[in-house]
Amino acid sequence: AQKNLQKAQDEVTARLSDYIFSYGEQTLEEIIARAMTEKKLTIAVAESCTGGLIANRLTDVSGSSVYFERGLVTYSNEAKISMLNVPADIIEKHGAVSEETARLMAEGVRKIANTDIGLSTTGIAGPTGGSKEKPVGTVYVALADGNRTVCRHHAFRWDRTRNKLVSSEVALMMLKNYLQDKA
Repeated sequence: AQKNLQKAQDEVTARLSDYIFSYGEQTLEEIIARAMTEKKLTIAVAESCTGGLIANRLTDVSGSSVYFERGLVTYSNEAKISMLNVPADIIEKHGAVSEETARLMAEGVRKIANTDIGLSTTGIAGPTGGSKEKPVGTVYVALADGNRTVCRHHAFRWDRTRNKLVSSEVALMMLKNYLQDKA
């Protein structure tokens, strides 16, 4: 029976590896903190729809000043343009909630803060602000490391509070997966 249980656990782990971050009591933030510290990496975040939740969660871990350089809440288009150097024509052409903007936000915060990693979120938390093309719950999360920038699109369908929380969670999972791949 134990052998079958282990086989089942291994199969579940293989299928859900992107979503499993611990078998013990460690939080996602603690896993990230340990990896960032061990790898001697630094990070800055640029948040729109998450409103500072990612920065808050990363700095909830004691000692986060070793790897966390800064967090910017760039909620308005003007903030994205003036603080992150996102070109106004990109926002005009693709919108503030777009893969292009998310990528430039991550790259911009990384360059401005002179960190190894830049992480960004932009989206529509709701309940207003959505459209047919970009409904409430549309979120883009991007991570830049100087060599490449990856961006993921998500479509959530919850209330504003949960959309923000889940957006911060998927951003931290993206960071955790990036750090594991960098082993």
